[in-house]
Amino acid sequence: MLLRHTPTEIKERKALTVNPAKTCQPIGAMYASLGIHGCLPHSHGSQGCYAYHRSALTRHFKEPVVAATSAFTEGASVFGGQANLLQSIDNIFTVYNPDVIAVHTTCLSETIGDDIPQIVAKARADGKAPAGKYIIHANTPSYVGSHVTGYSNMVKAMVDYFATSTGAKTKAVNLIPGFVEPSDMAEIQRIAEVMGVPYIMFPDTSKVLNGPLTGKYKMFPEGGTTIEDLHMTGDSKGTIALGRTGAMAAARALDSKCKVPCEILDLPIGLQGTDAFVDKLRLMAGVNVPDVLNLERGQLVDCISDWHQYLYGKRVGVVGDPDQVLALTKFLVSLDMKPVHIVSGSPAGKKYVKALEEVVADIGEEVNIKVPGDMLLFHQWIKNDPVDLIIGNTYCKYIAKDEDIPMVRHGFPIYDRMGHSYFSTMGYRGAMRLMEQILGVLMDRQDRDATDITMELVM
Repeated sequence: MLLRHTPTEIKERKALTVNPAKTCQPIGAMYASLGIHGCLPHSHGSQGCYAYHRSALTRHFKEPVVAATSAFTEGASVFGGQANLLQSIDNIFTVYNPDVIAVHTTCLSETIGDDIPQIVAKARADGKAPAGKYIIHANTPSYVGSHVTGYSNMVKAMVDYFATSTGAKTKAVNLIPGFVEPSDMAEIQRIAEVMGVPYIMFPDTSKVLNGPLTGKYKMFPEGGTTIEDLHMTGDSKGTIALGRTGAMAAARALDSKCKVPCEILDLPIGLQGTDAFVDKLRLMAGVNVPDVLNLERGQLVDCISDWHQYLYGKRVGVVGDPDQVLALTKFLVSLDMKPVHIVSGSPAGKKYVKALEEVVADIGEEVNIKVPGDMLLFHQWIKNDPVDLIIGNTYCKYIAKDEDIPMVRHGFPIYDRMGHSYFSTMGYRGAMRLMEQILGVLMDRQDRDATDITMELVM
């Protein structure tokens, strides 16, 4: 009963967040940076911030996360971090020799007002950045936005620094995933490959944070988008951005900079979301949908038909990042489930909230939506109006335990379960896995609550 003091009375709070449903910008920027091959993320701030950002990613992905820091002390906090960053750049290229250093700022360096482009220019003028090596940056103050904002800012920086247009268009389609698992990125790539679509995905953390154990340590794994591919994104025939809060900014920047037209879609979660992605890919690349995808789609439809009786009418509480929550809510509604309490800690705007409201408009119940909101409010809603299922990150488990509600872990962070880096919940196959997870916890609960008389062998 860790949250037993949560009151049922809900009071309007405008300046206080309790148990936030988000983390800070640099975590997202660091994650995006890992999706560039040969890139070393660099945290321009204190060691404490850097340690937290690394540990958050390491605990979620169960993989060592490499990064560097400017290691601010009292002096840098007062006089600025230029000297620290200049020394860091020199040390990093001398000792680790990455192809790219991706600098993201912290609250401290943002408040000081460090001018990263000016410092990088000085590093080049002083000979601290070798020729052929790159330094990119994103401003990621933690007192605004969330980890999704930081991810979006760093992905946009990849466009700002690397995308170039030669005037000769290629047949490639740019794929920009939102803040999703490495397994999700791999599934999105697999769909493009079976459709025969040439693509450039950026960032690409597959094979970086879900790579194989070979017995040999590589500081820069085989995965990640190459610099050459990032340059070529400006010549692609189009861009598909998956997720408005995580990927749209980079897609539109690429359109503005290199005249690469873009389409903004929801994350391909569930039947409709995957259909939209596959269809847009088909139209943009001018290809046909292969039999293997039609087979997977048919299997998903069969699962929905067979399992619908167990899912129908179940009331759900959903917490997560905006792109994840919107796509997930659409999927739940398509299964005739009822998402009645919905919270995202990341700011996403009025249009986003309106889109959510439209998705749940016809479920036949009043729905609570708060964006941005916090986990305290989510818990209070559940206390006043219980649900059958909670879907959210690891922090939801305290609410699930206190209220005795089944829970499916989904989103970021997940600290207490394994496999999310390897098994996608996107695409047709991912939707089947997600449904299996949901159905599994609901049936486990039914078994747990059954008496000797009502216990069923076949369910």
